[in-house]
Amino acid sequence: MKKVVISGTGLFTPAQSISNDELVEAFNTWAQQFNAEHAAEIASGAIEAQPESSSAFIEKASGIKSRFVIDKAGILDPQRMVPHIPERSNDEWGILCEMAMVAAKEALQRAGRTAADIDGVIVACSNLQRAYPAIAIEVQAALGIEGFAYDMNVACSSATFGIQAATNAIQSGQARAILMVNPEICTGHLNFRDRDSHFIFGDACTAVILEAAEQAVSKHQFEVVSTKLLTQFSNNIRNNFGYLNRCAEDGIGAPDKLFVQEGRKVFRDVCPMVASLIAEHLASNQIDVQSVQRFWLHQANLNMNLLITRKLLGRDATASEAPVILDTYANTSSAGSVIALHLHQDDLASGAIGVLSSFGAGYSIGSVILRKC
Repeated sequence: MKKVVISGTGLFTPAQSISNDELVEAFNTWAQQFNAEHAAEIASGAIEAQPESSSAFIEKASGIKSRFVIDKAGILDPQRMVPHIPERSNDEWGILCEMAMVAAKEALQRAGRTAADIDGVIVACSNLQRAYPAIAIEVQAALGIEGFAYDMNVACSSATFGIQAATNAIQSGQARAILMVNPEICTGHLNFRDRDSHFIFGDACTAVILEAAEQAVSKHQFEVVSTKLLTQFSNNIRNNFGYLNRCAEDGIGAPDKLFVQEGRKVFRDVCPMVASLIAEHLASNQIDVQSVQRFWLHQANLNMNLLITRKLLGRDATASEAPVILDTYANTSSAGSVIALHLHQDDLASGAIGVLSSFGAGYSIGSVILRKC
């Protein structure tokens, strides 16, 4: 079977960042105002008082210290607490397309490729700007790529699922090379007035070039040794926003139209599933887990990643074995594991084995075994 390599990766990082202290100040200001305005109802037991947040709580719960965002002012305004992203005309490139172009151009440069070498574009992300036309087709047009393009959404696992889709297209002869991009404005669906989740997400975009190994010229190649995917239905991570909301007006604006999760249940369910899937995947490819030099895991929660690698290795992973980027990026959904790959790959020697893994709503889990060329 034709070998496929990742020949280039790229990253778009927003210019603005919010520290935990800044986020907490805005949240607590809102909570104090809410409690003051509803003091009588709170005293009567009709509604509950809003608890305050703290930077110590956030870091202990998640490992997150800050996050990059598309719009800082709107999020930190206690009267708004939503990013301000002006709508653009249909004649302008959309914001997801704009983010994707930056990441894609870096990936193309690292791969030693131009748009003329790419035959397909896959936009794989959790948070698509619209139903149609596909963001991928917009990115294709903006970059001047011929061929085909489509969007796909498997929540936080979208990138690993997108890598498998791209690999299959190349192996089947449908494309010489594929651009797979993951633009995520996660702050757009985050409830910044929910203490248990207001700190979770940040914004970013990643890009990956995949192509047939026989034609690759990049100095940054990783062979896609194998991919393994798993899905299992769960309501523990959910977002009910969609076009059908207008058909039931009583639900418009309800909290479930933004990101909601049962965090403890997710932790309990997902960690063993991920560790088991990766272990089985490595074993089926006759690879000893102890020989894996790097785990580029989904960057959602530090405690989850520590537990997963501990289950796999029988010990705590070193910072080199399982690099962390969520302390400064927070959870960027599908982009997270690829950010870790992009920022922590060049030090690996030829022949080194790594595992790129993502996991999230669905539940959905993806595992990609990579070998440095």
